[in-house]
Amino acid sequence: MKTQRLSRARRSLLSCAPISEQRIRDRSMRAALSCSRDSNEFANQQSFDRAMAALVDAIPIPPETTEWFADKEFVPASRWTWKKMVRNPAVLAVGIALLVIAGVFVFNFLNHLNDFPGSAMARKLLMVASSTRPVLLDPVNADAGTLGDLFFMKHGLEHYEVPPEFADFRTIGCRVFEDEESRRIAQIWLAEKRMQLFLFPAERDIKTSAVLRFAGWRYIQQEGWTGAVSEHNGVCFMAALRGRKEDLNQYVSEAKE
Repeated sequence: MKTQRLSRARRSLLSCAPISEQRIRDRSMRAALSCSRDSNEFANQQSFDRAMAALVDAIPIPPETTEWFADKEFVPASRWTWKKMVRNPAVLAVGIALLVIAGVFVFNFLNHLNDFPGSAMARKLLMVASSTRPVLLDPVNADAGTLGDLFFMKHGLEHYEVPPEFADFRTIGCRVFEDEESRRIAQIWLAEKRMQLFLFPAERDIKTSAVLRFAGWRYIQQEGWTGAVSEHNGVCFMAALRGRKEDLNQYVSEAKE
């Protein structure tokens, strides 16, 4: 076999092939040496390389040159200081990812810290309130406290009554709709600060079907909207408006966190 028949890549490998007898770890180099094992040209090249290596080893090094190189570090040891680690792009990426995950975890923890039975449903209704337009409701000009009879007579909804704190406010419209779990929800739009009221079934225990009650008023916030929620006779009531908790305090008596 002739070296000329080898590919250009293998000829390049053979030109820098080691002359020692140690096992070669590089797979491509091993393959190139295996293919040129019977090549006289490669054998001559190896003999020449060994002779040159022996000649170089036999050249004496002057003492002054030895002293000059004794204290030099041609390949300085890499020391991983904390500043160098912080500047490493991979470390920065991992650190930022961990901070984002921790931030999301803390946000969710604080957001659900004051959860109560029915809080998940109340958050969904705050999203409904933000997207509702008056044209979606049936026009009704009456006191909010009188709509309980309308919900019972027309829709068969029991205990869907507006608490006394909001009973005297005039309404713009109302409607009854079902969510994705077929729960019937009453929605009322007030003229007062364009506030919206919601009445929906209270959350129940999965095993016993008992109503999960809670006392007083509970506040909940979602994307700029605030709601005050209470429970009575198995029905939750929520007053919602775009604003802060303080904007609802003047309407809710004896509010509890």
